[in-house]
This record gives sequence, structure tokens and C-alpha cells, in this order.
Amino acid sequence: MKLLDLTLREGEQRPGVEYTADQKVGAARVLDELGVDYLQLGFPIASEQTREVVERLDTDAKTTGIARAIPRDVEAALDAGVDVVDLFAPTSDAQLEAVLDAPRDEMVASVQQAADLSREGGAEVHLTAMDGFRTEPGHLDDLFGAVEAEWYTIADTVGSRTPAGVTSFLETLETELEEVGVHFHDDLGVGTANALAAGRAGAGKADVSVGGIGERAGNTAFEELVAAAAVGEEPFSLDVEESSLLPVVQRVLETLGERVEPDKPLLGAEVFSHESGLHTAAMLDEPSTFEPFDPARFGGERRLLFGAKSGTGAARGLLERAGKEPTESNVDALLAALAELDDEIGVDEAVELAEQVAADP
Repeated sequence: MKLLDLTLREGEQRPGVEYTADQKVGAARVLDELGVDYLQLGFPIASEQTREVVERLDTDAKTTGIARAIPRDVEAALDAGVDVVDLFAPTSDAQLEAVLDAPRDEMVASVQQAADLSREGGAEVHLTAMDGFRTEPGHLDDLFGAVEAEWYTIADTVGSRTPAGVTSFLETLETELEEVGVHFHDDLGVGTANALAAGRAGAGKADVSVGGIGERAGNTAFEELVAAAAVGEEPFSLDVEESSLLPVVQRVLETLGERVEPDKPLLGAEVFSHESGLHTAAMLDEPSTFEPFDPARFGGERRLLFGAKSGTGAARGLLERAGKEPTESNVDALLAALAELDDEIGVDEAVELAEQVAADP
């Protein structure tokens, strides 16, 4: 499955958020290290910044800019120098009426014209069906058949789909799913699950953003899709450098000045931290007891913490690591010392403390 990263475009669609050209260039260069196929930089007609960013970039990933299916948008994208013009048009009955106020055949004709103009300008063409998952599948097949494009992306623009609906919808399409991309929003908290379902159904591309940042509740999270596909043994592959996944994503978010909540899956400061007495006692001997995967697989780091919540099992394990006899008195002494700490400590410090408090045999 190919990946299009839209962090730099979707991230700016949130109220009050705007990235500088330096931030975009820096983030794009870091993202390119992961091996993404496409980097969506912005909406060229709305900002000349896209041209500056493109001029400063030299990436293996192809750069893309979105454009409405109208000549001036396409010309702006071509002028910005992006490799790909990603055309978008409303395809559901509701959005055709509310957004375009035009009949379907007129929309199709405008997309055909825009695609031809993009191709004549030397760009690769992608087509995104806005509100595609609320469009009759037959209408999408007709549109995709009428427009020559490298990818046909179906967008869950309002974030209303769930995995079962994604699967059933894609199964009704006559268009080859290897040519179909998907774009999900996380309004129902299933953006990553939807992308996984699409991958299982055979979709060839998914739109993702680091940390899931994007308008409203965000989009399919880059790191979640990669990790879930690998750990869950999904029947499709992603050509991403797993071992550097989390450090790279964190660098992107830092470059963009984005804040990460401590309990954010995979990225938060607390997600690989364990303090519970039962957990740490078992994990001293076998970390997989309370872990779904080794964090190091994706560049993360496990933290076992010890303090007032530590129990006798953890104390015994620490004493054994320190080469001390886990007698009742030594266990009690170590637990008392841990309880007096102002903050929890890691394994190495806890082992040192065990050495200090344990009585000599």
C-alpha cells in the first residue's frame, strides 16, 4: 500500500494553525526519510508559499498540491512546481448541490478538462472524490472511468464511515482497487481502523498524517497505521522504515510546533511507561507480559518506573538484579526507600537503590 502524507496540508486546515515555509521544508525533509510515496504540501491557489517550499525541496517522495477542478487552481499548482496535481470534486448528491450547485455531468466534464490541463503541464494527476463514501458506487465508477489519473481517492470527508461500511463499500466498486486510494477523518475515532479495513479490501493507497493531525478530529495517523499493520499482521505491506518510525514522527511534530498529549498512542510520554507493581514485577523478567510489542521495533523506548506504587514482587526482582538476597527485611527496606522518593525512578536507579539499602549477608 502506498502512503500519501498530508500533514502539512491538513494540519493547516485547523483554526488558528499556520506553518512557516521553514517548518514545512524541515518537516517534509524528515518525512522523506521514512520512505513515504507522496508529500502533500498545500493548496497552491490559496498560498504562494507552496512554490517556495517546492523550490527548496529535493525529496524522493513526489510533492503534491490540491486543486479544485477549475483552470485557475490547476494553473496555480503547475506554477508552484508540484509533481502531482491532486484534483478534488464533490461527488455525493448532497455536496454536488450544496458545493457546486451543478449537475453531475457538468462536474465530470470539469474534472476531465482539469485533468487534461494538469497532464499537459507535465504533472501526474490524482483525483479525489469529496464525500466519496456517501456517493453511489456506480457514480464513482463512471467518474473514474471517464478521467485518466494515476490514483482515484475516495474521501470520507465528514468522518461518518466505520470499518464494516468501508469494506462493504469498496467491495461494490467495479474500479480496480489497486488504483484506489482512501482518505479518512477520525470523527468517530476509527480513522486508523478504516484505513486498515481498506487495506484488507485491496485499496492501493492511504492518506495519513503524523500524529493524526488534521481538521476537526484529525485523520488516519501515520504511525498508528504502520504499527498496527505490522503488529496485527495485516495482509498488505507498507514500505516504511519501521525502526525509525516514532523518532521521525516526533521530529516532524517538533518541527511544526505541535503538542503531543502524554497518553497519545505510540507517541505520548506515558504510553511505554509502566509503574504498576504487578506490571513492573513481571516485566523485569519478561517485558512482553504486559506489552503488545517491543517499543524498540518502531524506535520507541520502554520505561519501567519504581516508587511508592511498587510491590514486593518488583522489590524482589530489583534485589536479585542487584545481586542481593531478597529476604523479607531487604524487601521491606527497599519498599520503604522507594516510598520516600519524590519521583519515580527507572530500572538502573532502582537497582542502585536496592544495592544501597540491602543488608550484607
